[in-house]
Amino acid sequence: MTGSPTPMETDTPATALGPTALVLGLFSAVGTWAFLIPWTVIAGALAITFGVMGIHYARRGTGRMWTATAGTILGAAGFFGTVTLLWSMS
Repeated sequence: MTGSPTPMETDTPATALGPTALVLGLFSAVGTWAFLIPWTVIAGALAITFGVMGIHYARRGTGRMWTATAGTILGAAGFFGTVTLLWSMS
């Protein structure tokens, strides 16, 4: 076995928060235009949550800042865009 069995600093779930937020934010932003309204609201809210947590951990040195920030921005755009669209229709 060539790998080390001891955990490293990068072996943490916090490193996955940024990429997860980026994927959910992309889905939320694109889903608004495809009228996948229930899913875009959920994905946008999760992208904002995971992105903010990813930014928190990236500032401490775990994970990447740009993926967490991009996911947060895309998630907020999709979430608030969908909410604004629904609000204007009522």
